[in-house]
Amino acid sequence: MKDLEKIIGQFAGVRVLVIGDIILDTFVYGSVSRISPEGPIPVLAVSREKKMLGGAGNVFSNLQDLGVSAQIISLVGQDREGDHIAQIISDKGGNPSFLIEDAERPTTLKTRYQARSQQLLRVDNEKLLHSNASISKVIIEKYDAAIQNVQAVVISDYGKGMLTPEILAALIQKATAQNIPVIVDPKGRDYRIYKGASVVTPNRKELSEATFDGATDTDDNVEKTARALMKQSGVHAVLATRSEDGMTLVEGGDANVTHLPTKALEVFDVSGAGDTVVATVAAVMATGANLKQAATLANIAGGLVVAKVGTATVQPREMLAELKQQSIDPNRQTPERSFLAKILEKDEALTQVQIWKEQGLKVGFTNGCFDILHYGHVNYLNQARAKCDRLVLGLNHDASVKLLKGESRPINDQMARATVIGALGSVDLVVFFGATKAGEDNTPCEIVGYLKPDILMKGGDYSIDDLPEGKVALSYGGTVEIMPLYEGYSTTNTIEKMKA
Repeated sequence: MKDLEKIIGQFAGVRVLVIGDIILDTFVYGSVSRISPEGPIPVLAVSREKKMLGGAGNVFSNLQDLGVSAQIISLVGQDREGDHIAQIISDKGGNPSFLIEDAERPTTLKTRYQARSQQLLRVDNEKLLHSNASISKVIIEKYDAAIQNVQAVVISDYGKGMLTPEILAALIQKATAQNIPVIVDPKGRDYRIYKGASVVTPNRKELSEATFDGATDTDDNVEKTARALMKQSGVHAVLATRSEDGMTLVEGGDANVTHLPTKALEVFDVSGAGDTVVATVAAVMATGANLKQAATLANIAGGLVVAKVGTATVQPREMLAELKQQSIDPNRQTPERSFLAKILEKDEALTQVQIWKEQGLKVGFTNGCFDILHYGHVNYLNQARAKCDRLVLGLNHDASVKLLKGESRPINDQMARATVIGALGSVDLVVFFGATKAGEDNTPCEIVGYLKPDILMKGGDYSIDDLPEGKVALSYGGTVEIMPLYEGYSTTNTIEKMKA
C-alpha cells in the first residue's frame, strides 16, 4: 500500500501526452410538463446548458484532475465548437495550440437533452473523415514537438478518422524509440494497427469482437482471449475491463496474468469510466511504475468514478482515502464501501451538488448531530428525502457537538455517525460542518451558502426568522421548509433511559 501511495504522490511531477479524437459534449437540462401538439413528443423547457470535453478530451480532463501535467493533440473544425474546446483546454491548464483545425470537418459535437434524470435524446454532429496527407503531416509535427517532454503517451481512438493506420504506426514507433510507454484506448476489430503499444485497454465486448467472438465469460477465457489478441496484433499487454468482474491484466509470459476483483463502491453511472482507467494507467506508468501497479490503481479509480453521477473524474485524495480504507479492512463488503462513498469533503460535496443540479435534480439539505440514531431521526429524514431528488445531510463534527451538547457528547465519533447515516437510503451525501472552538459560528450558514441547496429543511417548531441559515438560503433563491419532529424521540431521552 505504501508503494501505491508513493506513486499517487508522484502524479504532480509527471507529464502525459494524449492524442486522439476530441468531442465537445453538450448537456441541455430542463423539465417536461407537456406533450407537443405537433406530434407525440415531449416539450423540453430548457433551464441550463453545460459543455465539457469528451472522447480523448475526457482522458485529458481525468489526467489534469489526477494532478498530472497533460497536453492533447486533436482535430477540430473551424467553428464555434472548436473555439469552445480550445477555451476549455486553456482553462484546465492545457495548451490549445496543439489543436489542429481541419477545414474539411466540423468539430465532433454530441448534444444530450435531459429532463431531471432521464435522457430524452442525443444528437450527434460529426463527419467521419480520414486525415489527408497535409493534416497527417501537421499531426506528426505537433507530436514530434510535444513528445520531447513527456513520460507517457495515450492514444485515444474513437474511430472518427484522425488516427489512420499510418499515423498510428508513426506515433507508436516514435514513442517506443524513446522508451516512452504507449497506452491505447482502442476502437474497431483490427488491433494490428496498434502493433508495438505497451498496453491496450479493451472492455469485455471489445476484447471479444477483436478476436472474432473470443470467449470472455471466465477468468481463464479472458486470459486465453487476451493472449490470442496479443499474438495476432503485436501489442505487449492487454488490460481488459470486465464491469462487475473487475479487470484482467495479461502480459508476456505464461505466468504474467493478474485478475483484479471489482473495487466499485456502488454503480450509479459508468459514463466515462473507461477514460478514467486509461488516464490512471498512463499517470502511473509515467512515474516509472510497472503495469501491475498501474492496473491496481486504475481498478481503484474506476471503482470510485462509477459511484459518481454523470461523467466524472477522480482526485488523488480519493484514491489515497480508498487505499487507507483497504488497509484497515481489505475484506469489507461492497455495501459498507458505498456508505463511505457518501461522506465527502466540502469541495467534493460542492462538485456533486453541482452535478445533480446540472441533471435537473432538486437538491435538499438538512443538518444535525445524529449522535444516536433513533426512530424520530429515520422518519424525519424519510420525510425530508420525499421533498427532493437528492438529500445532503450536514453533520456536526465532534468539536461542534461538544460545543452544542457538552463535554460528554458525542457518544459516537463523527465517522461512526456519518457511516450510520450514510447507510440510510434517504441520505445521498454527508458533509461535516461546525465550529471548532467557542466564539466561532456553529450554525450551518457557511455550508448552506457554499453548497446552495434548492431547499433547506429543518425539523422542529421554528420560524424562518429563528434560522440564520434560512435567511442564507432565501438570499440565493432557495426555499425553506420547517418540518415536524416526532414527539418523545431524542438522543437525550435515549441516553436518560439508558441511565435509568
